[in-house]
Amino acid sequence: MHFNKISLGICAICLTTGHAFSQDVPKPPKMVPEMTEFWEPELKTVATPDNAAPSDAVVLFDGKNLNQWASTKEPNKPAQWTVNNDGTFTVKKGTGNIQTKQSFLDYQIHIEWKVPANITGKSQARGNSGLFLASTGSDNDGYELQILDSYNNRTYANGQAGSIYKQSPPLRNATRKPGEWNVYDVVFTAPRFKDDGSLFSPARVTAIHNGVVVQNNTILSGPTQYIGLPAYDKPHGKSPIKLQDHGDPSEAISFRNIWIREL
Repeated sequence: MHFNKISLGICAICLTTGHAFSQDVPKPPKMVPEMTEFWEPELKTVATPDNAAPSDAVVLFDGKNLNQWASTKEPNKPAQWTVNNDGTFTVKKGTGNIQTKQSFLDYQIHIEWKVPANITGKSQARGNSGLFLASTGSDNDGYELQILDSYNNRTYANGQAGSIYKQSPPLRNATRKPGEWNVYDVVFTAPRFKDDGSLFSPARVTAIHNGVVVQNNTILSGPTQYIGLPAYDKPHGKSPIKLQDHGDPSEAISFRNIWIREL
């Protein structure tokens, strides 16, 4: 070990004074409970009435009209799906997808859906629709949470109800039988992109289907692809939310009680 004259001199001072440098560092104060208690800012209160949207939510369907939605075929025209007298609305086959007029980034959404009790067909041709958590471009682009009658209806696992379509199967099949309402509660974290358009962080989804976690902070590989592999090739920010008119003869899927909370 090599010591120069300066280091030897400093060591000599330490020895003669009886002090080490570490003794000059003040000791941290003794911890007390109040030191880890945060009082500001005070949290805002959210009212949560039974069977209704939280007080800070944006209601996307109030049972009366589709004023919050537009046609994806003709964005300047209202959604053409059928609003029913019982506070629900139903896919009108052939009119195309509908999407929210407002765009969102990170959010919590609640939506209820039902296939008819007398539904027919099998596999994907049985009440097929989709909740696109972000509509990222053309009519069929986005991140799709599958809507399908998966009650006693076998199909590919990453295409049944509760799946991130063609990416991630649900952890369980929680679908209720035809004629009963299904509930989705979803938390979506949008992807982030660098200034050059490349991906910084991927989208993530947590989905609860009828009270059962079916997607647990699932990382998405990109927007949904029917053929091929998903990839983040188009950077985007806030985006509309879309519901799918799949065009199946037995579709007739109904929706109700849709609200969203931005995070």
